[in-house]
Amino acid sequence: MTDALVIDSEGLDRLSCNAKADPATGKKTLRAKTVCEAGFRNMTYVRDLAPLLVGEPPALLGDDSAPNPSETALAALGSCISVGLLANATHRGVTLTKIEVEMEGDIDISAVWGVGDTPDGKVLGFTAVRCKVALAGDTDDETLKQIHDNAIAWSPVVNTLRRPASVDSTFVVA
Repeated sequence: MTDALVIDSEGLDRLSCNAKADPATGKKTLRAKTVCEAGFRNMTYVRDLAPLLVGEPPALLGDDSAPNPSETALAALGSCISVGLLANATHRGVTLTKIEVEMEGDIDISAVWGVGDTPDGKVLGFTAVRCKVALAGDTDDETLKQIHDNAIAWSPVVNTLRRPASVDSTFVVA
C-alpha cells in the first residue's frame, strides 16, 4: 500500500474560514532576495530558509550546479499545483496516495538576456507550458478530475503565468 499524502484538514478549514470571514487575511507580500555569487550562480534567500541556488547549464555559460531561472519557474509551477491538489483533495475528504506533476515549457532564448537580439525585436519568455498531472487516491476518476480542475483554476502560479503580474524595478547604485 502506498503511503497517504496528508495535511492538517482542521488547519485547512481554519485557513479557509478565516479567509472567507476576512479576505484581507489572504493577501500577503512575499519577499525574496537574490545575490550573484559568481558568474551565473545566484543565491536566492527566502524567509529564514537555506538559500536556493539558481544557475545556468554549460550551454548557457553556467557551471550546471543548479536549475536555471526558467527551470525554477517550472518547479514553482509544479509545486504550486501539487499544493493545490492536496488541499483540494483534503477539503473533499479524499486521501491521495500519489501526486506527480510533470512540466515542460517552450522558450526562445535567442535574445541572450538582451545582449543579443531577435529578428523582430520581440521580448521573449515561455510561449507554451504543458503540465501532466498524475493522481491516485481513494476516490473515483471523476472526483480526481474535479480536484485537478479546481487546483489548476485556483493556482496562484498558474494564474500568474496566464495573466502576468506587473513587474516594477527600481535601480539603486550599490
